Amino acid sequence: MRLDLAAFEQSLAAQHTVLDVLKTTCSHLLDRVPADVWCSVLLDPATLLDVGGYVEAGFPPEYVMKIFEIEHFAADEPGDLRDLAAGSATSRLLSRAMGGRIEDSAFYQAILRPQGLGDELRVVLRDGPFLWGVLVWCRAEGGAPFTPAEEEVAVRLGAAATDALRRVLLLHGVDTGAVPDAPGRLVVGVDGAVRSASPTARAWLDVLEADEDHDRQLRGTIDAALFSGAARAAIRVRDGGRLSVRAWSTRLQDDDQVVAVSLGPAPTGAPSAVVLSAYGLTGQEEEIARRTLRGYAPERIAEHLRLPPETVERHLASVLRKTGLENRQAFIADILCRHYLPFFGRDPLTTDGRRLPETSG
Repeated sequence: MRLDLAAFEQSLAAQHTVLDVLKTTCSHLLDRVPADVWCSVLLDPATLLDVGGYVEAGFPPEYVMKIFEIEHFAADEPGDLRDLAAGSATSRLLSRAMGGRIEDSAFYQAILRPQGLGDELRVVLRDGPFLWGVLVWCRAEGGAPFTPAEEEVAVRLGAAATDALRRVLLLHGVDTGAVPDAPGRLVVGVDGAVRSASPTARAWLDVLEADEDHDRQLRGTIDAALFSGAARAAIRVRDGGRLSVRAWSTRLQDDDQVVAVSLGPAPTGAPSAVVLSAYGLTGQEEEIARRTLRGYAPERIAEHLRLPPETVERHLASVLRKTGLENRQAFIADILCRHYLPFFGRDPLTTDGRRLPETSG
């Protein structure tokens, strides 16, 4: 189980796509931490929804919908996705998270035990406040338990993989232009100059730059990200559609500050700022609503936004009133089920999460 971290990082440096980074990481991890069922999942850091990943020995398809239900609204147990996103942990062992009573876990009861699986190890791919993905490693019931040494190896590999993912997403984009309405990524320097742009992002830039008001909104979002760390906007474009813009400030390995920008359509069914704006939320309410969707409790939201707890509670009450829902749990379930679940698995996906057109025949 010896880990040559330098060699692993060198192998990651040669990868140029998200899928290749995940493949390389899983291969190295399997050599050192064997598993019976395993997968790597890429997440949308804004909603924590699965947008693809690298899977060769994952959970059977018939369990996917149940996993979605447990992770996002049916269960609320230590170490689930929203708990991991809200905290700072880099890994989670299910048995440990449950205080040694893994049999009390809803995930164990509904997903692991029916497949003859025992413990589950999760490694978080986190870059600051952004949760980009998770490595999921499971072993058969009655098999050798995950050891502290194995968990440490998994965490170290996960940290290196996160750095590689950030590099790939920022410098290379995630698309080749094969899907013209897919999200694209670009990198902008502090001087406002575009450092790099994926083909799809370049196509969206051409649309925005052709309209002075649209271009001003894009530049304003980038400036806001430089000032506050992250920003987003929904820009109405051709045919009345909306373009979702997400921008966040980050530093590359040479400490060079840049703004990474995601440009893409806001399709019906996406639990994003565009969906939330349909309820007529104010900017503050929308920010609180998005953090609520990520599983943050009101007191944690107040801490992050530096607001009095009573202010957060008041805004949250307004969100619930405008959406016609009774409580936070109902809000999360409604947004995810009504605006995401109907589209879950409907379109074919590549293994790195890209949506592809339906094929005839």
